[in-house]
Amino acid sequence: MPDQAAPLAAPMLSVRGLKVAYGGIQAVKGVDLQVDQGELVALIGANGAGKTTTLKAITAGVATQAGDITFMGRSLRGQQASALVSQGLVMVPEGRGVFGRMTITENLMMGAYSRRGAPDVGHDIERMFAIFPRLSERAAQLAGTLSGGEQQMLAMARALMGHPRLLLLDEPSMGLSPIMVEKIFEVIRSVSAQGTTLLLVEQNAKLALQAAHRCYVMDSGVISMSGPAQDMLHDPRVREAYLGEAPG
Repeated sequence: MPDQAAPLAAPMLSVRGLKVAYGGIQAVKGVDLQVDQGELVALIGANGAGKTTTLKAITAGVATQAGDITFMGRSLRGQQASALVSQGLVMVPEGRGVFGRMTITENLMMGAYSRRGAPDVGHDIERMFAIFPRLSERAAQLAGTLSGGEQQMLAMARALMGHPRLLLLDEPSMGLSPIMVEKIFEVIRSVSAQGTTLLLVEQNAKLALQAAHRCYVMDSGVISMSGPAQDMLHDPRVREAYLGEAPG
């Protein structure tokens, strides 16, 4: 079980009463959640539950109907997505979104765009290559020619180049081989242990719960359950609904 991080007096991220609609469809129906400094918090649920929409709302990727989102004690209302990166709020989206016509090294440099001119960017690239040796072997290769797993590694490394205070990961294991999934989660656990705060949306509920400190379960646009991840890993309702176990 991960060591529980000591929280700040106020949460790093606070979401209260969040509502998001697409046309006439209410995708998020009043979500409350928080992430404390140093935590790895998982958000799990079925497809279409509203998990990705919640992350997009936090990072100004979609408009919100109602609610408030605060980061480091400041409201994010009205802020542009580009401004959030410089504040330390970084998201790795589902689908990775690497720059396919740029090399791995160029992608990493783009991840440090908000820190342009900083003297330690080169050192950070070497650190990413140490974390992801496969990227180091292909440093001059175009990102668009990488495998799905390699692109996921690159997307995570590029995000870490921005020195995020809070890293949001949307379905990092989607479409990857079992071996690559384990590698990605090894990195997630390592990044968390080194002090980066994470909010993780993940279909592989078992791996997410094993890695996380706390977990929220989302169902049809609302939070239906929440609690310590280890408790939820053994909760019969979670095991039946999300871990594929028959009711006992």
